[in-house]
Amino acid sequence: MVLEKVKAILADQFDVEEDTLTTDTDLQDDLGADSLDVVDLLMSIEDEFEIEVPDEEIDNIRTLGELVSYIEANS
Repeated sequence: MVLEKVKAILADQFDVEEDTLTTDTDLQDDLGADSLDVVDLLMSIEDEFEIEVPDEEIDNIRTLGELVSYIEANS
């Protein structure tokens, strides 16, 4: 369920098809996310899942799978 919600958010923000996203999708390399895109994404994630993502964690989250794991561990 977390994966599906995150895929929907990513598809909306990066204008890609949900079915092209996998847990190995790299947010920067595959989606072309720059630092502002990542901040926008994390704000959407924080709103959707009612969690706080500390700035120091941002550098540790590179793939869709890592993002989902972080959300599951912290929500």
